[in-house]
Amino acid sequence: MTDSTVTVPLRWLDGESPARLRGGSTWGVPLPRGTVADPAALRLREVGGDAVPAQFWPLATWPDGSIKWAGCAVGALDAPGSYEIATGSDAAPAAGSPVQVESAGEEIVVGNGILEIAFPSAPSDVLAHRVTRGGRVVAEDLRLVSLLQEELPEDGGAAPRRRFRSRVHTVVLEQNGPIRAVVRVDGVHRSEDAAREWLPFTVRFVIMAGSAEVRLVHSVIWDGDAEHDFLAGLGVRADVPLRADLHDRHVRVAGTDGGFFAEAVRGLTGLRRDPGAEVRAAQIRGEQTPPTDTWNPEVSTRLDLIPSWNDLTLTQLSADGFGIRKRTAPGHAWIDAGAGTRAEGYVAISDPTGGFGLGIRSFWQSHPGQLDLRGAAGERAELTAWLYAPEAQPMDVRFYHDGFGQDDFATQLEGLEITYEDYEPGFGDAHGVARTHELTLFAYDATPLIEEVAASVEAMQRPPLLQPTPAHLHAVGVFGDWAPVDRSTPARTEIEDSNDFLLDFYLGQIDQRRWYGFWNYGDVMHAYDLDRHVWRYDVGGYAWDNSELSPDLWLWYSYLRSGRADVFRLAEAMTRHTGEVDVYHLGRWQGLGSRHNVQHWGCSAKQLRISSPIYRRIFHYLTADERVGDLLTELRDSDERFVDTDPTRKVRTDAATYRPDRAALAVGLGTDWGALAATWLADWERTGNERSRDRLLGTMADIGALPHGFLTGEALYDIETGRFDTTRDRIAVSHLSAVFGLVEVASELISLVDVPGFRDAWLQYCRLYLASPQEQEEAVGQRLTGIHLEQAHSRLTAYVAAATGDDELADAAWQAFEGIGEWLVHRRDFVLRRIDGPAVLNPVDEAPSVGTNDVAQYGLAAIQNLALIGHRLPAVRSDSGS
Repeated sequence: MTDSTVTVPLRWLDGESPARLRGGSTWGVPLPRGTVADPAALRLREVGGDAVPAQFWPLATWPDGSIKWAGCAVGALDAPGSYEIATGSDAAPAAGSPVQVESAGEEIVVGNGILEIAFPSAPSDVLAHRVTRGGRVVAEDLRLVSLLQEELPEDGGAAPRRRFRSRVHTVVLEQNGPIRAVVRVDGVHRSEDAAREWLPFTVRFVIMAGSAEVRLVHSVIWDGDAEHDFLAGLGVRADVPLRADLHDRHVRVAGTDGGFFAEAVRGLTGLRRDPGAEVRAAQIRGEQTPPTDTWNPEVSTRLDLIPSWNDLTLTQLSADGFGIRKRTAPGHAWIDAGAGTRAEGYVAISDPTGGFGLGIRSFWQSHPGQLDLRGAAGERAELTAWLYAPEAQPMDVRFYHDGFGQDDFATQLEGLEITYEDYEPGFGDAHGVARTHELTLFAYDATPLIEEVAASVEAMQRPPLLQPTPAHLHAVGVFGDWAPVDRSTPARTEIEDSNDFLLDFYLGQIDQRRWYGFWNYGDVMHAYDLDRHVWRYDVGGYAWDNSELSPDLWLWYSYLRSGRADVFRLAEAMTRHTGEVDVYHLGRWQGLGSRHNVQHWGCSAKQLRISSPIYRRIFHYLTADERVGDLLTELRDSDERFVDTDPTRKVRTDAATYRPDRAALAVGLGTDWGALAATWLADWERTGNERSRDRLLGTMADIGALPHGFLTGEALYDIETGRFDTTRDRIAVSHLSAVFGLVEVASELISLVDVPGFRDAWLQYCRLYLASPQEQEEAVGQRLTGIHLEQAHSRLTAYVAAATGDDELADAAWQAFEGIGEWLVHRRDFVLRRIDGPAVLNPVDEAPSVGTNDVAQYGLAAIQNLALIGHRLPAVRSDSGS
């Protein structure tokens, strides 16, 4: 294979080029099949200009071995512009400040010409020994800290807390420059007396060429006992050497909307005596003040009588308020120093010789958070960025009720009938769920200008990101059936506007309903209660959505076709949440996700339909994010879960006789196989794993060989061979089979590989699902039951219409989309209604006809129908669709 000429147009996610690219950018681009064999052939260049130093690596390959997705990175840039990726034989330009890695003794030192970080190469209590800039150490002993409380008094009183800190087991260099280096640190939290270890973590440090900022991706797994373990604090801490006089030490804390708390440890303004205008101006700017012998002696001789503020704390205990307080020393009172609504999660201490800052992305959204500065008046200050605030109530992940006597399947199914909660004793357990935060380390050679700090914090919260254009993504043919936004006709415009209405509605609901918090941020609610004017946050299975009916995919496909930054960030937050909190990463349900519930882990339905990589892989490929890559890889053997956790154990018609058998495991051909197929596809194209390839292609062939293909509903799977028994002769259809990513993965597989029988089996399923009873009986000898969600399944009919060129089927698909079925979303009902007090706690907008299940499937059906059969969209809609 030889590399072909390829050009990939790029755009900045937020539209205009950023004024400065402080932390570099990392992203992914798809390449046409068979065109690029080696990432070394790729170049990043300014549009109409010269090549720019960049780094490329393979993220995924096509079946022929050519690169399907390439990871791309560019370092810090003073004046970034417009870029494209192209193949070229010219020498790639070298980075001005390349990332370099050295091993020295028991350290791994990574530097980029601006800063250096020294990591331990052997087990240690620290993530990094030191951060150096300009030859000076600006931070030392970077570590994780946590607090454990083993009881939660009902009266809200205090209880003893045990202190833990990181115990690093391994440090691995995952990527080694020259533009980007990634260091992965794995370990656990260990108590001070070394008697207990828990909370496994992975922290990645991303060091970019020419940048004084380091991105951290911190993931922790909750592996405690919910009845006895109450996490009372979780944070990242560093020691910061200070060398200057107290009046030249500066504290910076980010507030709301670009505001800052910016003060010196020892203030020289507002005194009874004036040190001099030049002195005051220098301190306010954060510059070194003139020598004290040039000051007003009435001030310079009394410096020891001016308070020095040793400690400072910011607490963000809700999405709506933060407070700042400070004190002169332990044992003395705190005084209030400021307050506001939503702090941006940044704190720094610096002096003219250097300094250090810590920042947490989505800080207030992921409350409770806290920022601590201690010892600012000493030789070494201590900075802590708390991901879970010690001043909040300790984390309580106990199940929220006692079961109400639902001790057997019969009573549990009765409970499902009234609250939609699928309860089972012991299954509402958080043991094994995870949470990921993104942080930034800031290394300073002097106290920075406050304007520079403000720009850095803004970029931390909204990182500048290069992306392929929607047109390029579509042209390459990734992710199945979709097309860029097209408003070329009134009918298309109306559907596009309806999708935008729904996107804007959910973007607004997140803030109005305060869908924020450590465990909650990124998810949305499932169903609405019109009587109370609230989402059903406290009603069984109607609360948090947990990917039910694929809102993740709706958001991602909406982004792919529009390029909207706000939709990207909503989808990003959902991907971070659903891939971590809604999925088990260790323990008895490792690899499974939890169905929707009042608590994210509360439902007893532990299934692959929630953990499916179909919900994560788009984000992974667009951003080259290593953590989401972990989530894809850890599912590789998730088929093992069918041995111990039958997903349909409560409703199985053959429950009296079925027992899990490794040679004959019951695997649904809808939600189950769709998730397995997405898992094996992601693993095969990302890693080349032959086991995943063989199981994917083998089960595809087996589905094609079954007498009724996908209509069989469930096949018997031999976990040792990775194959289905192809003799099963039955028909069973579920309305849920195709609404958890099966449509998307089946379409993508058909375009990717030619497996005999598979395409025909899928076309048969798509054709018959919404066919007339007579057509069904003629084809398979019986009428299909379990047919619901007709509007959602209109895209199945559309797929057949597009594949066969059948305009009559295309018209039938549009009719199904517009006007048949029990669960139907009508565009005419998309209106906002404002509800004010006293009917509600806070003024809110509601859309009475909207629920997340219907919205997600309406959006996906609209997107896919427009792409497949948009040419048959009626110019004038019928009464039922008007």
